Amino acid sequence: MDEDSFAHSRKAMVRKQVEARGVRDPATLSAMGAVPRHEFVPKRIRHSAYEDYPLPIGLDQTISQPYIVALMTEALMLEPGDRVLEVGTGSGYQAAVLAEIAGEVFSIEILCELEERARGDLDRLGYTAVKTNCGDGYQGWPEHAPFDAVIVTAAPDHVPQPLVDQLKVGGRLVIPVGSQYQELIRLTKTNDGVERERLIGVRFVPMTGEAEEK
Repeated sequence: MDEDSFAHSRKAMVRKQVEARGVRDPATLSAMGAVPRHEFVPKRIRHSAYEDYPLPIGLDQTISQPYIVALMTEALMLEPGDRVLEVGTGSGYQAAVLAEIAGEVFSIEILCELEERARGDLDRLGYTAVKTNCGDGYQGWPEHAPFDAVIVTAAPDHVPQPLVDQLKVGGRLVIPVGSQYQELIRLTKTNDGVERERLIGVRFVPMTGEAEEK
């Protein structure tokens, strides 16, 4: 496929998979239409980059279904200039989508090989607002806290307290929680604690890290 074909497929993806399912945030729709998803998947499956399902990226990890990427992005309620923490860099695609909207994105990946690959792709595509690190995302990235928003792209069996602690008051955490099947939830930090909203049922790869294995 050439770049024109990819661009046509990307527009169709936004219209048929994202907007048709109820995602309405203009910034999210614009970001989904701008980021070249095919650049973040292995070359042998680039022809499937804009299809309505997750794709393998190696090391038993996946790039999420486009609709889920859009839904989670919209749920963060981002504003220009926001500082966002992403736990689970994976391919780097979600970080690129976030960077189209927010001011700074800090992304952590526990698998160093994936982090290095994503870093290379993000740099190649000009996403300089994204900073990546290889480490245990359960612990967040305290050196850069507090954050306006936190997104987790792998599923722990409970909400990691360090991620809540690193939110600003008014900040949002969007995270899948559960074991085999999970609920995607949004936590909003308040002066009195957190407010919790259930969004939809989802299925993500498990979150790994020292705190999850204890």
